Amino acid sequence: MDRRFWMAGLVAAALGLAAATAAAQQPTFFRIGTGGAGGTYYPIGGIIATAISNPPGSRPCEKGGSCGVPGLVATAISSDGSVANVNGIVSGQLEAGIAQSDVAHWAYTGTGLFEGKPKLEKLRVIANLFPEHVHVYTRADSKIVRIEDLKGKKVNFGPPASGTLIGARLFFETYGLREKVDITPEFLQPGPAADRVRDGQLDAAFIIVGYPAAAITELAATAGVRILPVEPAMQDKIVQKVPFWAKATIPAGTYKGQDEDVPTVAVGAQLLTSADQPEKLIYEVTKALWNDNTRALLDAGHAKGKAIQKATALAGVSLPLHPGAERYYREVGLLK
Repeated sequence: MDRRFWMAGLVAAALGLAAATAAAQQPTFFRIGTGGAGGTYYPIGGIIATAISNPPGSRPCEKGGSCGVPGLVATAISSDGSVANVNGIVSGQLEAGIAQSDVAHWAYTGTGLFEGKPKLEKLRVIANLFPEHVHVYTRADSKIVRIEDLKGKKVNFGPPASGTLIGARLFFETYGLREKVDITPEFLQPGPAADRVRDGQLDAAFIIVGYPAAAITELAATAGVRILPVEPAMQDKIVQKVPFWAKATIPAGTYKGQDEDVPTVAVGAQLLTSADQPEKLIYEVTKALWNDNTRALLDAGHAKGKAIQKATALAGVSLPLHPGAERYYREVGLLK
């Protein structure tokens, strides 16, 4: 009888250990909303997802394995962009997402182009990432050489739930070019838009993106591309109209055949999450975002990755930080 009780105890202990081990190995999934494949959000989001992931069973960081959050499986989700991502975060369809700083601010405060809509007050910032530049581009052999030449033309404004679309409307409005009156708009993802510019089905396209944009790089290598300049006087008018934007330059040589700097305007891209996400999780995600392993992945993975720096992680942030991110930045001295 004693032996049977002893064996039963061993079996129960073994089952308990197995259950505990299985529970410990259950992954935590973390979806990051990005953008279209022809832009910058998607590849950068993919690098970040790889960097912060450390699936159950992975080798530890100190033994050459992943240096991400233990048990975390992060994935980059293609989306229409900023507007889709802030809505996805607040609705719980995404754990995080990349969005323009102006879109994030308007969504959080219910102002600007979100006026009259419910405030997305659960939005929280993990980090400022990189500047995104306005590109208005056409084929290199086009007769279009100035923004004003787009009157009467067919131009891509960006996908329906994107920050690019919001930006396009503000941008062309500043130039006095009215949507559906002076310009015929299309609402395509970056890749299809560049394809239609190449094939002559579109006269030009507008995109807010961290350079170099894959879709524009491909167009430059095949049909040739011309990036239209935003002249200084218009830069001043645009940044006065949209305070989150700033004067900027697309450097010469960014795209094949682009021999000179192109003046334009830019806005910051931020990594956002929800106030509902656990503090410990976002602390670990933020810590993983800025470790040496992630630095190497960002530097090697995309040209815009080099612009993602811990020193500028809080630049242009107008929304509250997530408590987990705030805890990390206090620890490293970026917040007093």
